[in-house]
Amino acid sequence: MNIAYAMGSGGQAAQGGAGQLMAFLPLILLFVVFYFLLIRPQQKKAKQQKLFLENLKKGDDVVTSGGMYGKITGITNDTVTMEIAEKIRVKVLKSSIVMTVGKGE
Repeated sequence: MNIAYAMGSGGQAAQGGAGQLMAFLPLILLFVVFYFLLIRPQQKKAKQQKLFLENLKKGDDVVTSGGMYGKITGITNDTVTMEIAEKIRVKVLKSSIVMTVGKGE
C-alpha cells in the first residue's frame, strides 16, 4: 500500500485551509478599499467640522444649514444666538452652522 494513498486526506485538508483563506481575500480587500475611500475621509471631515464649531466666536458672520446668514452674538455649549437683522436675534443649534463668511461676501 502506498503511503501517499493512505495519507491522501491529510494533504487535501492542508489545501482546503489555504482555499478558505483565498475565498475571504476579496472580502478583506473590499473592506480595505471601503475604509480608505469612504470611512477615513468621512472621519476626517467630521473632525474638521468639530474643530470648526469649537473655534466659533462672538462676532463671526456665519451661515446655517438652512441658509440663514447672521452674526454670532452669544455662544453656549449647544446653541448659538445669531443676529439676523437689526435687533432680531434667533437661537440655533451650534451643529447647524456650516460655514463662516467674510466681510466682503
